Amino acid sequence: MSLNLRNNNVRKLAERDYDVGIVGGGINGAVAAAALAARGVRVALIDKGDFAGGTSSQSSNLAWGGIKYLEKGDLPLVAGLCKSRNHLMKSFPSTVKEIRFLTTVQRGFRMPAILLYFGALLYWVIGRFATEAPILLTRRALGRRDKRIRLDTARAGFEYSDCYLHDNDARFVFNFIRKAMNYGAVAANYVSANDANFQDGGWHVAAADEITGERIEIQCNVLINACGPEVDLLNQYADQKTTYRHVFSKGVHLIIDRAVDSPRILAFFASDGRLFFVIPMGPKTCIGTTDTEVDDPAVSVSLQDRKFILDNANEMLNLEKPLTEVDIIAERCGVRPLAVSGNSDGANWVELSRKHEIEVDEQRRQLSIFGGKLTDCLNVGEEVANIVASLGVQFSEDTQRWYGEPDGDLKEEFLLQARLMGLDDMTDPRSCEPLTDRFWRRYGAHAFEMLELVREDPANAVRLMEHAEYLRCEIEMAGRLEMITKLEDFLRRRSKISLVVRDSDFIDDPGLREACEILFGNEGDAKLQEYVEGTN
Repeated sequence: MSLNLRNNNVRKLAERDYDVGIVGGGINGAVAAAALAARGVRVALIDKGDFAGGTSSQSSNLAWGGIKYLEKGDLPLVAGLCKSRNHLMKSFPSTVKEIRFLTTVQRGFRMPAILLYFGALLYWVIGRFATEAPILLTRRALGRRDKRIRLDTARAGFEYSDCYLHDNDARFVFNFIRKAMNYGAVAANYVSANDANFQDGGWHVAAADEITGERIEIQCNVLINACGPEVDLLNQYADQKTTYRHVFSKGVHLIIDRAVDSPRILAFFASDGRLFFVIPMGPKTCIGTTDTEVDDPAVSVSLQDRKFILDNANEMLNLEKPLTEVDIIAERCGVRPLAVSGNSDGANWVELSRKHEIEVDEQRRQLSIFGGKLTDCLNVGEEVANIVASLGVQFSEDTQRWYGEPDGDLKEEFLLQARLMGLDDMTDPRSCEPLTDRFWRRYGAHAFEMLELVREDPANAVRLMEHAEYLRCEIEMAGRLEMITKLEDFLRRRSKISLVVRDSDFIDDPGLREACEILFGNEGDAKLQEYVEGTN
């Protein structure tokens, strides 16, 4: 069970001294842990909630090169992000995939369509021609590509490419944490850091198990603050003075039943002038996003947020009937932490980029990671590893293999075994893709274990829940390897079931109760009840 893995790791946190302690299990903490653990560094990683429970699970699921930064002329930032995006595509070909953006320019927009097209062309050049070339489109050509685009308000359009995550963002983050644990890192979710003191040449982090209330002290030589939007709060606990601070922008997306049949992302300029997306999400559609300045990272979806997104979708799409709140299946809401130097008062948050900054206190051996986005995550991991080495931490291994899919020979062997056992013949016709593709993308080298479970018992290749494509063997695997502590961890972050299926469609499914027994053993009923109470 996942609880056994977590509880063992919680116990280990206080039993050992660590080279590096990382607070925060979002994308920045996850890549830092993987990059360091692969080099033989003794790493402890904690998060006060679930891994990727904040900003890293509330994105658009896009890995993009920052086309919007062209407007303010930040070409070095765009070039760096495009390079990072290309590196992700090459390293994770099954997960990070090119997708076309079909962009409509409405009448009255502040720039002519031809100028925006030239921007997309420049973006393609800066991106080193790694994607399909952009195309300028007439209004009529837009309509031929997707009949749901409202042509009466359109002037023209263009099509260009960027990337998206085939699975959800939170799962992408967790796979780095799983990689770190494979290399010996000790990671535990639902463990909070309540204080941090530098004394006797090292860090002492006062932590607490949020499940049991147990107090834990974690000792480490180097402390990495990767708390995302709460970096500033942990630095207050640690009495750590920094040059950088965060300002916050709230972003909201709504998930609805499939609104368009196009495999492309439809992009528009919303009523506030920023890009607005209609994103395919399997059998559903994700629409948004908002961009609202907030003072506190603890945010929620407001009536105004829903109205803004629904109004813009209704204005831009030619739908059979207008979207209303009744059509909303799920919501994503998080803050973008934007790094500013000095006093944040008066910072123009609209002009800020998602560029990351790592501030280092060499004397106390502490790093604070500000800002950042998923696209640039591999650079963050490498940068952190280089800084930690400069602080005197010795690497016992010399490796760069802390990220990416297994090599091609291993994939070919998996595909051969899967083909010989007829795995794709077992694919449920309701699934969106063959089992071989899904197993390899989600589980990598662990996909061989899935084959073995299916060989042992063909019932392991059967869906447990009517409205979710997960098979028994996948839930068995999640129970052993994915540190699922609460049912929401599985439904919302290791999978995206609760994002694409209404609670009412699966909460009473007998298969969900069976999944809880697999994940939590004797605590299955209690964990299910905890989830039900949390959704009411």
